[in-house]
Amino acid sequence: MTNIALRQLARDFYQARMSRNPAKIAPFLDEDVTWSISGPVELIPFCGERRGKEAVIDAIVRVAPALLTVTKLEFEELLVDGDRAAGFTRVTAVQTSTKRIISYQRAELFIFRDNKIISYRAILDSFDVAEQVLGHQIDISIPRRNLAMSAN
Repeated sequence: MTNIALRQLARDFYQARMSRNPAKIAPFLDEDVTWSISGPVELIPFCGERRGKEAVIDAIVRVAPALLTVTKLEFEELLVDGDRAAGFTRVTAVQTSTKRIISYQRAELFIFRDNKIISYRAILDSFDVAEQVLGHQIDISIPRRNLAMSAN
């Protein structure tokens, strides 16, 4: 597959994914696809690892929208090389429960075989997403008493 064709395939997948329509998403996924998104699963349930087409479709169609509805996806970069693609995107979404606007950056790594995704890895600024989902900053300061104990 040429880089131009793979670039279009990746863009077409993004459109299918945004549709949240299983019939549009399924043709892009290998039966044994591995899908992994970094982040705290307890707070951001679409994070974590999934294996197989059905599990991935479930994450895209049911799990993710329970937390966020993506309203806009901006490509900052989309690089392709051979059977691999890497995207750097800005995601804008509405939090389902609060209707707050959530915006974050995401790096995505794809491996394709026979025009299907066999591997997907995403790294998102999960700390930023977590703060936005919670609606407040997360206090990461270390209490003074712990500092004294760790110095010994």
